[in-house]
Amino acid sequence: MTEPLRVVVADDQALVRTGFRMILASEGIEVVAEANTGAEAVDAVRRTRPDVVLMDIRMPEMDGLEATRRILSSDADGPRVIILTTFDLDQYVYAALSAGASGFLLKDVSPEHLAAAVRMVRIGDALLAPAITRRLIERFARRDSAAAELHRDLAALTPRELEVMGLLAQGLSNAELAGRLHLSEATVKTHVARILAKLRLRDRAQAVVVAYETGLVSAGGNTATS
Repeated sequence: MTEPLRVVVADDQALVRTGFRMILASEGIEVVAEANTGAEAVDAVRRTRPDVVLMDIRMPEMDGLEATRRILSSDADGPRVIILTTFDLDQYVYAALSAGASGFLLKDVSPEHLAAAVRMVRIGDALLAPAITRRLIERFARRDSAAAELHRDLAALTPRELEVMGLLAQGLSNAELAGRLHLSEATVKTHVARILAKLRLRDRAQAVVVAYETGLVSAGGNTATS
């Protein structure tokens, strides 16, 4: 029998934390700690070592973006972080992904979607709707030579892996990638796993950021050609 998913909920509103705890508990997902501030979230993660953190952006003492940076920079094998906010503002999405978050949800998410999101990021999927991906990239992504160098050399990837990464960055799921490339989903998963391993990335969300910051994919959603 598999162990239940373990989650930390960080939000400065007690009602929100209680609501998320009840929703997740009803889905067999255990909330191992709650946090009222970003600093408390960092401490809770160190103490409980959860699988996933639901992280509010606007909190006192330390905001959710800084808390996310600290959590993920201190532990390469740390939890996945889903950013929660009532503000559907693109700069938060991009900043969250750049900080290492695996997804982004508005607080009015349905109970079913919330539980599904936690399970999705736990297995390494990115929680990014294609529409959100396009909007944030068009407004905020930029080619940055320093960022490109920081995020490794894409020359390590094969032509097929570059193609897969370019489509992945446009928000395509594994099933959609398989259909576009006329491959099986298993083969696509293998390509994605190799991309993440070669570039030393945590998950698909980081791959999206790297694809745009290195110029592999343009803001218009087109894969760059050499």
